[in-house]
Amino acid sequence: MGVEFTLHERSALYGMLADNSDDVIFKSDGRGFIVTASPAIAGLGVNLPAMLIGPHLRDLVTPRFAPAIEADHHATFNGRGSGQWREYRGADGGWFEIRMRRLCDDRGRAYGVLSMMRSVTERKALEDRLFSAELTDPLTRLTNRVAFTAMLDYLIGNGAEGCIALFDLDHFMTLNMHYGHAAGDDLLRAFADLLGNLTRSEDILSRVGGERFAVLMPQIDPLSAREACEPVIETLAALGHGTIDFAITASCGVTRIATSVDQTVKRAELALFMAKAKGRSRVEIGVGEAAGSAFARSARHGNILAIPPEFA
Repeated sequence: MGVEFTLHERSALYGMLADNSDDVIFKSDGRGFIVTASPAIAGLGVNLPAMLIGPHLRDLVTPRFAPAIEADHHATFNGRGSGQWREYRGADGGWFEIRMRRLCDDRGRAYGVLSMMRSVTERKALEDRLFSAELTDPLTRLTNRVAFTAMLDYLIGNGAEGCIALFDLDHFMTLNMHYGHAAGDDLLRAFADLLGNLTRSEDILSRVGGERFAVLMPQIDPLSAREACEPVIETLAALGHGTIDFAITASCGVTRIATSVDQTVKRAELALFMAKAKGRSRVEIGVGEAAGSAFARSARHGNILAIPPEFA
């Protein structure tokens, strides 16, 4: 279908965005049917048939975006459009952005909408890669501390119940010193895989520090969370036994999700400290939650290692 524009349409077109040959230009009637378009529209996966009325605007997008593009077209046709670029997911799976302008005759009566459309698939793919890199640990491919904090904050903001578990690989610095960073990296990747295999499908795994991992565990109580984490500790100890000069183990602290990110993480770190103080390669529940309270009372009376001030 060729492009045939009136003088008013050409003026509107030049006012939108001139001299960009990569843009697709098309005209639609008041109902949203495409009546003419530039050949470049075929590059977006749209083939206009040789008929008086072409496809509808909703045919350009996935069903999810159909109501939005129809609403934007309706508002534009009735003089209430924003005239701004809007992004949509194309029916072919790609992305495009579109800008619409109302078309009026000499008497000011609307008879259609002129649209400019261009692909943004490559830009969206780049944005997705950058977003993924910002929130992903490159070594283990788990989410990183930034993502973990954001997800925990989201759960707290929505009143979600559950627990978090902090795992820390024991004597990791010693392993790095004796066997090199490559061996340490191999252990971190192996432990990430172990967590993925032994935790629940609904749990969210993150690497939040050098040798520290966090697991968000929705809809679970501390005792059940401890039981869920114990196989990770036991399996790692069994796999690492006798392979090098010292055992490869991990310690874990579990606590219930509190009313803030800082409070939740502080309690989990205290539980992890308790696990380390009790001999490592174990899971401990936070202070005030089941077994953890007994440990805290003993620590205050000097029966075992004292709790550092920052965890008090």
